[in-house]
Order: sequence, then C-alpha cells, then structure tokens
Amino acid sequence: MDFDFLIERFGEAGTTALGGLVLGIMFGVFAQKSQFCLRAAVVEFARGQIGPKVAIWLLTFAAAVGGTQALITYGALDISDSRMLASYGSLSGAIVGGLLFGAGMVLARGCGARLLVLAATGNLRALFSGLLFAAVAQASLRGVLAPVREGVVNAWLLHNDGGLELISFLGLGSYTGIYLGVACFAIAIYFGIRNRLGFWAWLGALGVGSMVVGGWWFTYHLSYQTFDPTQVESMTFTGPSADTLMYFLLPSGAELDFDVGLVPGVFLGSFMAALLSRNLKLQGFKDGSSMVRYILGAVFMGMGGMLAGGCAVGAGLTGGSAFSITAWVALAAMWAGAAATDALVDREWGADRRSLWSRYVRLPNHAAPAN
Repeated sequence: MDFDFLIERFGEAGTTALGGLVLGIMFGVFAQKSQFCLRAAVVEFARGQIGPKVAIWLLTFAAAVGGTQALITYGALDISDSRMLASYGSLSGAIVGGLLFGAGMVLARGCGARLLVLAATGNLRALFSGLLFAAVAQASLRGVLAPVREGVVNAWLLHNDGGLELISFLGLGSYTGIYLGVACFAIAIYFGIRNRLGFWAWLGALGVGSMVVGGWWFTYHLSYQTFDPTQVESMTFTGPSADTLMYFLLPSGAELDFDVGLVPGVFLGSFMAALLSRNLKLQGFKDGSSMVRYILGAVFMGMGGMLAGGCAVGAGLTGGSAFSITAWVALAAMWAGAAATDALVDREWGADRRSLWSRYVRLPNHAAPAN
C-alpha cells in the first residue's frame, strides 16, 4: 500500500501516529465488545473450566498467530528486524517479569490493555490503576527502578546470531507457523461453539487478533516509505503507556510515533463502543483494601511488563504471533503467576470459605471485595 499521500500531508511521524490511532480505535471497539481479557481466561482455566473467557482468548490468539504467520509465509510481511526477534533476549526478565505481570493483572482485575478499555467506560478504579501502571513502567524504563530492571534482565541472557524466532531456532519448516495457527483456530472454534459465544464475542475476538496482524503489516510497509527508520512493531501497552504519559506531561521533548497514537485510540474506541451500547457507568473503589490490591497490581504490572518485554497483549499476542522465544516464555509465566495469585488471593479456602486476602486484610463490616 502506498502511504505517500499521508506522509506528504501529515509527515512521517504524523502518519505513523495516525496508523496507531486508527488501529487503536478498532482494537478498543473489538476489545470492549468481546470483553477480551487474559486475566479472566487464566482464572477460568485455573478453576477447572474452559468457558467463554478461554474461548475468546483462544480465538484472539489464533487470529494473531495465524494471520501474522500467513503474511510472513507468503512474503507479504517480514518482521525479522523487529525488536522482539533481536539476537539477544532475557530469559530472566521474561520469567520474573511474566510472573509479576500475571500476579499484577489478577490483583488489578485486568492487564494494561484491559484497564485502558475499562477506564474508557467510566471505571475509575481502572483509570487510577492504568495511570499508576504507566508511571511505574516509566520509572522502570528510565527512572529510579531502571537499575533493578537492568539487574534482573541481565541475570540470564539468551543469544542467537540468527535471532530469537522460535520456529527457525528449532529448525522447523517455514509452514510450521501456519499449521500451529490453524490448529489454534480449530481448538478455539470448537470451544467457541461449545460455549455458544454470541456474534459480538466472535467478531470482537477475531477483530482484536486481526489488529495485531494489522499493526505488523502497517509498520512494515510504512518502513519502506519513510526516510527516517520506522520501527516494525504492533500492539503492546507497557512501553506505549509510559511513552504516552510522558508525551502528554512533557510534549515539548516528545515525538509522535505509533505508540502515542495507539493508546488514545484504544481509549477512544472503547468509549465509543460503550457509549453506543449504553454501557458507560461510573465506578469507584468501595473500600481501602480493594484500593491496596489495585495499587499492588498496577505496580507489579508496570515493573513486570518492562522486565518481560511486553504485556498480556505485547508478549502474549504480538510476541506470540512472531514466535519470539522470550515472549512465549513470558506468556507462560503470566499464566503461572496469574493462576497462583488467584489461588492465594481470590479462591475460597477452609471451612470459613474466605480467601487468603480477606483473612489478612480487614474490611469494614459493610464492605465487600470490589469487582
């Protein structure tokens, strides 16, 4: 596709941001309508069910993997120069960061992308947690937490001159990605039918996954038409949330890019979808203990996302679709961290049927744990 008209009108940086904005709006609409959420899928699976939340996540993952690998196989996409497939990667960062992020998204009741979608519908808990998540991510990237991040990341590095793409690393055939994508689709469709997903769940789940493919395709083709180097990337929300926060706080020292368009786009898309479906509703914290868990969750996700090199969308969908070794390790760690945290914090144990969180964090007599 020729982007010359847009580049002449908006400039290279403006065109990149515009692409992020458009894709972000569509992502926000699809995510809001499908209720896509990795945390909900993990909790459902960890409690012995493969219900609608797992089915929606599988459909999204299958769309991202299948679409990306199909474009790569047939020569319409090349992401070998992507940061996610660089010759160096951190396994320690992926493991520790993934565990932290998984724990954080259970405590905050949503990953970074989900908090952004919920905030746009009037959920003030999600808005507060999302802003704190972005601030901690920025502190981990360039602030006071940067030395901690660097220490963990450098503890266990993986190096391969040919890049850290799992399929080539294992010496598998070029069609392996498509085969795995088709297999994921078959499994996802089976569970989608079994759980009787509605029209919007199907469309939204496939749409979210397709936006990952769209992000790869847009930035790849734009990179061939810009004078300045354009990073080939797609949907992710840890680094972009931090960058967008700094762009609005210090606009004089920031530049427009894909990330700065993406985050506001998702917020706008989710808001429009909620407005049209009459799902806007102001919600806040009900008690002090619920606020504590959201704060801890946001902090864990901000630090964990930076260590892992991505969030539930960035590592789980975008990195997963690229078959990045560290992204797949991070995704597995997120599942493990989320399942363990759900068992420790939210699952009811013992004769009094209370969770460990409610045993050790006192609630007022009239208060109930916030959703």
